[in-house]
Amino acid sequence: MYRTHDCGQLRISDVESQVTLSGWVQKARDLGGMTFLDLRDRYGITQVVFNMDENAELCQEARKLGREFVVQITGTVRERSSKNPNRATGDIEVEAATLKVLNVSATPPFTIEDNTDGGDDLRMKYRYLDLRRTPVQNNIIFRSKLALESRKYLDSQGFVEVETPFLIKSTPEGARDFVVPSRMNPGEFYALPQSPQTFKQILMVAGLDKYFQIVKCFRDEDLRADRQPEFTQIDCEMSFVHIEDILNVFEGLAKHLLNTPSTST
Repeated sequence: MYRTHDCGQLRISDVESQVTLSGWVQKARDLGGMTFLDLRDRYGITQVVFNMDENAELCQEARKLGREFVVQITGTVRERSSKNPNRATGDIEVEAATLKVLNVSATPPFTIEDNTDGGDDLRMKYRYLDLRRTPVQNNIIFRSKLALESRKYLDSQGFVEVETPFLIKSTPEGARDFVVPSRMNPGEFYALPQSPQTFKQILMVAGLDKYFQIVKCFRDEDLRADRQPEFTQIDCEMSFVHIEDILNVFEGLAKHLLNTPSTST
């Protein structure tokens, strides 16, 4: 077992518990007789303490750790004498008993912090590092929750989620298609769909009176403020309805998303 708890889970009620944590080294502070380590995963940060008087060898090993090393630590949860009110785990720390380095890391080109010192170009070059930052991860998690809540609501309204092909015949629409060459048919190309509406008439005729997709769209056109060549949209289609039916359903969707705690921030 790599961990018994995540790095945002421990509270004052866990004092005296024996725990195992795994995560990334956010930063380390050498204060002479003691070394403090902030251990991070996507759930939060937990402070780990190494005591020179109690285990000098282990403390020396901790001082060799660099930013973004991946480590596994076992130890005992204890109450902090100097609490951090700005951190969910700020009432406790873990007194380390063992330390295992799971992976070493070169010094990152920018700090993995909420407010980083990396510019846009640098962060995009090292996107896998930028994705470790809490604001970026929160955006990904928020999008996931938004999609799940949209699916829950639309399912409650009788909608069926349908997946339609990405490799299709080119159709005349507002923008140029992105095309994909076919290996099995030399000289022939597939097009990537500009929207899932390409298939809506087929599904309506087939009798699927309510369907939706949370789907990628591809348009080879100039950039807009709210659109890039590849973007995602929620596409819904309904049969046998008047305009009031449509407004009621999608006003309901907006209310549901805004009133759901996980999506209302």
